[in-house]
Amino acid sequence: MNKQPTLADVRKWPATVSVTQAAQALGCSKSHLHERIKRGDSPVKTIPFGARHVVITADLVRVLSGEERAAA
Repeated sequence: MNKQPTLADVRKWPATVSVTQAAQALGCSKSHLHERIKRGDSPVKTIPFGARHVVITADLVRVLSGEERAAA
């Protein structure tokens, strides 16, 4: 299993990342994050990309920094 990335690591990531990578940064399972995305209550903003979603890294940084997410 990979080590959980630090906030400094996440800040270096590309503009969008996979749900798997975002879940690792959040410290949850990818299935849990996928379920929250399906329900519409994901803690991070996502973009549909074909049949899957990608997570916006800037929003992931905001969540990990403890900043409040603006209402969608």
